Order: sequence, then C-alpha cells, then structure tokens
Amino acid sequence: MAGDREAFRELVDRYGRYLFQAVYGVLHSVKDAEDVTQEALINIFAALPQYRHQGFKSWITRIAVNKAIDYKRSKERKKEQLTSDWEELEPVAARVGPNTVEDTLLEREKRERVRNYVDQLPEHYRDVVYAFYIEEKSYQQIAQEQQIALKTVESKLYRAKQYLRKAWKEEDRG
Repeated sequence: MAGDREAFRELVDRYGRYLFQAVYGVLHSVKDAEDVTQEALINIFAALPQYRHQGFKSWITRIAVNKAIDYKRSKERKKEQLTSDWEELEPVAARVGPNTVEDTLLEREKRERVRNYVDQLPEHYRDVVYAFYIEEKSYQQIAQEQQIALKTVESKLYRAKQYLRKAWKEEDRG
C-alpha cells in the first residue's frame, strides 16, 4: 500500500506538469485541465500493468489527451443539450423572423439529421470532424493533438464527408 502511494507520487512528480500542459493545450482552462490531469494520472497509474514498455511518454500523453478530448466532448454535449432544450422551450413563432414556421422546422430537422449522421461516424472519423467543424481547430492542431500526420487529417475529413454523403443519399432513397 505504501509502495503504491510512493509510486503514484513519483508518477505525479515526474510527469504531472508535463501532462497538465498537454491537457491544457486541449481544454484552455486551468481548472478543467487540473481536474482532467488528476483523472488521467489515476487512469495511467491503474493501467500501468497493461503498459507494453514502448514509448512511455507517448503512452501517457495519449491517455491524458484522450481524456481531455472526452471531457471537452462531454462538455459540448451538455452545452448542445442545454441549447436544444432552450430552443424547444422558446416558441417557434418567436424564432421565425422572415422565414415561415415550416422553414424553421425543416432547418431544425436538417441540423438534427446531420448531427445524427456525425454521431454514427466511426470514432476515428468523428474525432476529426468534431475537432475541425465543431471545435474549429486547424488541420495542424488536430494532427498534433491526435498525434497523426497532416495528410491523415485531410484524408479522414475527406472520407468522413464521403460517408456522410452516402448516408444522406441512402436515407433520401429509402
């Protein structure tokens, strides 16, 4: 028990600041980065038996950055849910403006369809789509955060768009 505490303390002392910086790069919030870094350190410590002794720093960075991305997504989903809940409470006629009620409802339905398609994308495409279109990150930022080549970001976005077009056409036919 005391050995575990000492090993955890050494992990925190040696890599805590480094991981905080990596997580902060994703979240841009000191408080959120501190919380996520703590969770990441606990997860890393718990996962040490599964570590395959290849690139320790890369391994722990990937765990921490993925934790940060998950946290950010979760926060976005909550924000989207609050926004959509508010939109449902707001009377449709108040939002109509120059459009008709029908136009407004069709636009909302279209946005919902796109959101559903994006949620159905394979995870490795969905991550890049969210990062680029929702989080408005550059290809460079995405490549750095996900530790992939710039060309990989481009191809994943291209393939995701192809997947979405195909899904959209199939639904229109069906």
